[in-house]
Amino acid sequence: MDDFEKLLDAERASVERFVRFRLSSKADADDVLQEVYFTAYRKFSQLKNKDSFKAWIISIARNKCNDYFRRKATQFEIPIDELTEKELSGGRHGVSEIYIVRDTLNLLGDRDKQILYLYYWKELPQAEIARQLNIPVGTVKSRLHTAKQNFKDKYPYRTHISKGENCMKRLPEFIPEYKIEASTKNPFAVKWEELMGWFLVPKPGEKLSWGMYDIPSRKCSHIYDMKVTGKAKVHGIEGVELTAREASYSDKTDVIERTFVAQLTDTHCRYLATLRNDGDIRNYITFLDGDEFMPNWGFGEDNCGNETNLSQKGDIRRAGSVITSADKEFLLDIVGRYTLTINGRSYDTVCVMDIETYNCGVMSEQFLDRNGRTILWRRFNRDDWAIDHYKKKWSEQLPENEQLTVNGITYVHWYDCITDYIL
Repeated sequence: MDDFEKLLDAERASVERFVRFRLSSKADADDVLQEVYFTAYRKFSQLKNKDSFKAWIISIARNKCNDYFRRKATQFEIPIDELTEKELSGGRHGVSEIYIVRDTLNLLGDRDKQILYLYYWKELPQAEIARQLNIPVGTVKSRLHTAKQNFKDKYPYRTHISKGENCMKRLPEFIPEYKIEASTKNPFAVKWEELMGWFLVPKPGEKLSWGMYDIPSRKCSHIYDMKVTGKAKVHGIEGVELTAREASYSDKTDVIERTFVAQLTDTHCRYLATLRNDGDIRNYITFLDGDEFMPNWGFGEDNCGNETNLSQKGDIRRAGSVITSADKEFLLDIVGRYTLTINGRSYDTVCVMDIETYNCGVMSEQFLDRNGRTILWRRFNRDDWAIDHYKKKWSEQLPENEQLTVNGITYVHWYDCITDYIL
């Protein structure tokens, strides 16, 4: 028995449970499972870490289930791939792009998808829909009402919002003036244990607050209060649960609460799951959920997470405002040593640059002190990032803001983040 057969035998029951739970038809489930096994066998040589076999084959199973439902949607004349209205959503580094209509429709049943498509995209009158579906007009009206309500409940599947809660206001309304000076000294290695994009170290008892500041106004737009609430397990992997409480700095009437599970090891820090509220359903999205999880929360090969032991690799090279990088999928590297003066104090830091590791068109600078804590985080958008949404290039929207070039492409400074660690 070869390695593939041994690993498959050990995980076959999990794969079958995963598929049969999602497909009501036993015959269809059997067909999908055959596709899963064939694809896994064909691509097995591409799996570099055999310890990740379960997560890998479950991701194949998920994709095959999605293909199945896509074929079903096609039978109902619903071209899901063409429904590409883009929206912005929160991820591990703030705002990212999602396909909001398509993803919301994917949460609905086939009957709801069918009636919405015929009425809104085909623009058919209710009488014609009744004729095509061979049902009474009254039934069309009833189904359309139900489908619209179901779509509204799940659009845009935001996290829980609570009213009238007060957010802590320790952070200043305007970010303090700061100065970044390049050092002639070599960059130091650092132990970086913060959760990527959220600045909290995922260990029991940890908590912090951080703020997001628009540039060039320097005014705080949102404050986040975070804390680790306890230990948690996801698919047998132990980590910690943490909550993030977001509020507008100027308007405290709405508070958005998020819940994550993360894992910190001696070598890596990663997200294991995030909680999303779909209407009245608490929907836990985990690292096994493929395209639902990876674009916004996953990082690294097989979602290993970001390395905690950082030293300069040479993958990203910086000379002033000009950056060049290697041709790699995950570009995160120390690019230099800097003295950062902010809020009346000077910090000896290294700058960690992240180039489009999670969202095409976004890069960041993260200045870490010797304790591995963030002193300042800065986001830059590629000039055409989310242009369908904003209608202008960033160099036109924010002409006064700092610009960097990465491999000859312009990126524009958008906003900064600081934490109460520096206060």
